[in-house]
Amino acid sequence: MDALSNLLYGFSVGLQPVNIFFCFLGVLMGTLVGVLPGIGPVGAMSILLPVTFRMSPVSAVIMLAGIYYGSQYGGSTTSILVNIPGESASIVTCLDGYQMAKQGRAGPALGIAAFGSFIAGTCGIVGLVIFAQPLSEFGLKFGPPEFLSVVVLGLCLVTYLSSGSKIKALMTAIFGLILSCIGIDQINASPRMTFNVMQLWDGIDIVSVAMGLFGISEIIMNVEEATDTTDVLKTKIGSFFPTRSDWKKSFWPIVRGTIGGFFLGVLPGSGPTISSFGSYAVEKRLSKTPEQFGKGAVEGVAGPESANNAAAAGNFIPLLTLGIPPNAMMALLFGALLIHGMRPGPLLVKEHPDIFWGVISSMYMGNVMLLILNLPLIPIWVKVLKVPYRILFPLILLFCLIGAYSVRNDGFGVLVMLIFGIVGYLFKKFDYPGAPLLLGFILGPLFEVNLRQSLLLSKGSFLFFFSRPISAVGVSLAIILFAASILPEIFKSKKA
Repeated sequence: MDALSNLLYGFSVGLQPVNIFFCFLGVLMGTLVGVLPGIGPVGAMSILLPVTFRMSPVSAVIMLAGIYYGSQYGGSTTSILVNIPGESASIVTCLDGYQMAKQGRAGPALGIAAFGSFIAGTCGIVGLVIFAQPLSEFGLKFGPPEFLSVVVLGLCLVTYLSSGSKIKALMTAIFGLILSCIGIDQINASPRMTFNVMQLWDGIDIVSVAMGLFGISEIIMNVEEATDTTDVLKTKIGSFFPTRSDWKKSFWPIVRGTIGGFFLGVLPGSGPTISSFGSYAVEKRLSKTPEQFGKGAVEGVAGPESANNAAAAGNFIPLLTLGIPPNAMMALLFGALLIHGMRPGPLLVKEHPDIFWGVISSMYMGNVMLLILNLPLIPIWVKVLKVPYRILFPLILLFCLIGAYSVRNDGFGVLVMLIFGIVGYLFKKFDYPGAPLLLGFILGPLFEVNLRQSLLLSKGSFLFFFSRPISAVGVSLAIILFAASILPEIFKSKKA
């Protein structure tokens, strides 16, 4: 009953006209971001973060959350119609969705993606309601060693689960931790790594870092590689409603994708991309006709699209209950809450229930809005896809510059953004992932404070982390993941 009464309170917050408007705006922009290849939810959220400064904290987080889970819906449109994923979680949808479209079944492919996303997203929010309160109460038992172990485990999971070189992912995470140390020492109040630059005394702003790393770098990459037109599949979309046979084939993939995606989303370092790939692998293995996958199997659309939307809901659990962002998108939400003077974690539900339950209730409304919006607006999204990038990128760049300047009302934020834009571009060129850097940057202060507090309590003994059950399990798992991700690459390089 407590969860139900809390949810009703959340709806009293979420149904306020201003919050309904920002929820609608968030899911609409999220769908557009998912449709437009190359921008992605991280870039869009980082670009729009300065806009939230003048908004109430509840409205700000509702809008940013809507962009995140709304992008999971929109990404399927380009995957099916253009064979280009709008964002990384929709890569798998290209394999069978585009083949269905080439066979004249674009409508059912888009329909099963939308309905599967709605079912999984709604079930994921139910799971969020069920698990959020108990985990918040469990999080109150955490002290500095426990929080440190969860932070280290999250960083090791990001390294372990990242695509490409694990050593490069680890290096960028450490680079992010180092960047977070710039500014005034949180314990001794002495300046560090400021090089006598007054603007660095407050540290580097997350908005400028995120916009440069994901917004400006993406613009540079797209300008370098852009083709001026997008080849949209010329086929009649027809009815969006899947046939009875499609539903029969898709029922269990949607169920498995929902359950698996949600629990994968709860893990630090995981997210919609890993969930969608995992769902596709499971469905192909369990299928009686695995040879049909990659040739237009509806299960190859239903499972991954359900998994990535369920994972998007699951991602909110570690952020809201423990204060640990599991991926780059949640790190930006973490930053938005900090900017508005709120600390995500176990006390959020007690100190700011309007934010905690208001955001959860808005996700219910957002999912309904997305289902209503997604299918009727597909003809408009097709027209948007035909807009030349030479028209889009100056507008995105202008918005980035205004946002970076508005952080402190000086040019230093713009300079930082441009520097990190170049850093992000070089990262992309040399296959260094940007997400671990952002996570390391966000988690750095939490890592440092809890490490120093733990060492003060233990009088400098690192064995203290193994004397308490939760921290011992977390640190042990982190060591295992670290060894499993780094050692194979070291041995491989030695053999080479």
